[in-house]
Amino acid sequence: MGQSASIRSAVFPVAGRGTRFLPATKASPKEMLPIVDKPLIQYAVEEALSAGVRNLVFITGSSKRAIEDHFDSDPELESALEAQGKHELLATVRGILPSWASCIYIRQPAPLGLGHAVLCARPVVGHEPFFVHLADDLIDATVPVLQQMAEAYAARQGSYVGVQTVARAETDKYGIVATRDDEGSSARVTRIVEKPKPADAPSTLAVVGRYLLSPTIFDRLESVGRGAGGEIQLTDAIADLLAAESVYAYKFDGKRYDCGSKLGYLEATVEYGLKHPELGDRFSSYLRQLSDQFKG
Repeated sequence: MGQSASIRSAVFPVAGRGTRFLPATKASPKEMLPIVDKPLIQYAVEEALSAGVRNLVFITGSSKRAIEDHFDSDPELESALEAQGKHELLATVRGILPSWASCIYIRQPAPLGLGHAVLCARPVVGHEPFFVHLADDLIDATVPVLQQMAEAYAARQGSYVGVQTVARAETDKYGIVATRDDEGSSARVTRIVEKPKPADAPSTLAVVGRYLLSPTIFDRLESVGRGAGGEIQLTDAIADLLAAESVYAYKFDGKRYDCGSKLGYLEATVEYGLKHPELGDRFSSYLRQLSDQFKG
């Protein structure tokens, strides 16, 4: 894995209630919603593992036990699959998490925002750079995005935020960055603003769900105080960090699906279904037939 392995920890803030998907998320976390046959959180973990991560740090809340169960072993299920001769499924279940990866679960005591969730990881992460991955943002990429960012970090150290261009009318849904000194996929961040109105946005480059952060961010999170919505905002802490350290906007190569929205979730389900090795051809035929029916 080369220099990518220098980032040992990834933080997954999974304490949110997923209210946009109620009632499906009443008893099951939104991160367990499946895209075809894998939950969102498994896609997230696989992306982190591809970047050399060994410590998977889940910041959890109530009703999140399903995530722990998913990454735990299940001897009863494994025995049943073995007895039924379902060896491929058995290998799939056993391969959800490699033996060398560690899962650490930290309970966020109150819903105080993304910045607070990241701060909860400090006892585990310590004084090392680390990833933050938001499972809602599913990104289909030939080279997983965290791996792309780790390679950028190996060439030019600092903190990185994953960005993509959005419509100006949508800037009030994102953290927005202003940049200079473009160098390939990276550019130095000069300013970051949380959810600015379109008229006030410094650009249309939006931060989406992927971060590689210096451990200095923890001190900034401790001191930044509560921002928008009465929450501790990660964006505000990154804005403070700009005065002391380099922060780069990383324009990742891949297609993002906003699986925190119902439409984005459906788009991901359809497109991942079309690429599925077992289902893709039959699903494509079904969609063509369905399209023909609507045209008729």
